[in-house]
Amino acid sequence: MLAYTGLRWSELVGLRVKHIDFERRRIRVSENAAEVHGGTTKSNKPRFVPIPAFILDELEAHTAGAKNDALVFPGRDGEHMRRPRTRAGSKSWFKTALIGAGLERMTIHDLRHTAASLAIQSGAHVKTVQRMLGHASAAMTLDIYADLFDTDLDSVAEALHNAAQSSVERRGRDT
Repeated sequence: MLAYTGLRWSELVGLRVKHIDFERRRIRVSENAAEVHGGTTKSNKPRFVPIPAFILDELEAHTAGAKNDALVFPGRDGEHMRRPRTRAGSKSWFKTALIGAGLERMTIHDLRHTAASLAIQSGAHVKTVQRMLGHASAAMTLDIYADLFDTDLDSVAEALHNAAQSSVERRGRDT
């Protein structure tokens, strides 16, 4: 879910059933469960994050029958999950999952970058990615993910070429 929504770990573990809008396919991110001190989101403003349908289907099944205020992903004790350890020598479910999937070592936060990359590669506008990630400005999003927009240069060149070709063809028909 983190790789497709861009939620921060603390936002994911603070997610409650009432924060999921199944009709609009959105998560309302309005609180977090930071280990140091819980509370509101990083910007103190709620944001809405889109959820791909295949994840929404899983969430619907996962939360069926749960109370509105229930945590979506509680820890074993029913409370907020703790951040998994990813340092060398440590054992965690996350490291085990990475090894099982044949993926390189990464952190939970790297999945947020994966979500941004996937959104950008899918053609999302920078303002949309900014809103999804909860960045204060599009400039901040561009500063962090500028290298992911490199293929946009090719798209711009191709679009300009096609526009010029269409213009030449129209002029040829008009004469």
